[in-house]
Amino acid sequence: MKNEKTLFYNLNLLYFEYDAFQNKFIRDKSVSKNIFFKEFIRLTFELSKNRIKFIVDENSDIVIAPRDTFLSHLNQRIKNFIFDLRSKRKNIYILSNKHIKYAKNIPVIKTKLIVEELDLSNYNALIFTSPRGIKHLDSINKQWKKIPSYAISTETAKEIKNLGGKLAFIGKEKNSYGFAMEIKNELIGKNAAYIGAKEVLCNLENFINCKYIPIYETLSESLKGEINLPDNSIIIFSSPSTIKYFFKNIQWKNSFKAISIGSTTAKYFPQKIKPIVADNTTLQSCVLKALSL
Repeated sequence: MKNEKTLFYNLNLLYFEYDAFQNKFIRDKSVSKNIFFKEFIRLTFELSKNRIKFIVDENSDIVIAPRDTFLSHLNQRIKNFIFDLRSKRKNIYILSNKHIKYAKNIPVIKTKLIVEELDLSNYNALIFTSPRGIKHLDSINKQWKKIPSYAISTETAKEIKNLGGKLAFIGKEKNSYGFAMEIKNELIGKNAAYIGAKEVLCNLENFINCKYIPIYETLSESLKGEINLPDNSIIIFSSPSTIKYFFKNIQWKNSFKAISIGSTTAKYFPQKIKPIVADNTTLQSCVLKALSL
């Protein structure tokens, strides 16, 4: 019998995040029920098959619970209320404009398109390691949606789906080299384009047969005035770029805690800072990790 964490990992869910702290699968509230319903069916089926008992709470989150009774639902509603009150008191910051419940936004980076057009007619596979690459490509060429896309993580995969792309693969390794090894055989016989930033930490061209095409660059966002964050703030870093530009603009305090979206990003922190790595490479997972502290 699989445990909840293993089950979540194997299902490669896009619209649910497993939170071990609350022992529940939290649905993505930014999408409609029509979008997440298929995953809801898959998830509840797998839980039942593995004899893992659960209830569905008032937020449509799936809570691991020993029995499905009126009292169980009432207790869970009270737990959710207390958790909500406690979470609202925390000072959690995401260094982008992506909205996640309980987190505030301080965008320290921005991206700029560096090409005006892109011919994709010679490619039958696209590789993405960031949602930003997908957004910028969509702004100059809508034909990408007809080409199978390979995503490094669920965050990137969601952007492909949200913009109407043809999602072919979601990586599980969550780092560039591991992702390259995952898709190496998948791309045999294909002409693949790796769409990314002007500067990348790991160029997949070094490991697999693909054409690297940079279409945007990452720049520092102009912050208005001096930013002084409260003591005990929890800062979420989603890329080495956010680390670089955060420390250029904002003073670090010893009471702060850092959350890293993944193990690769964690390597780029100043030596004196030991980040906590999120369980999954999504901003939602980062926020959930912050809420558990």
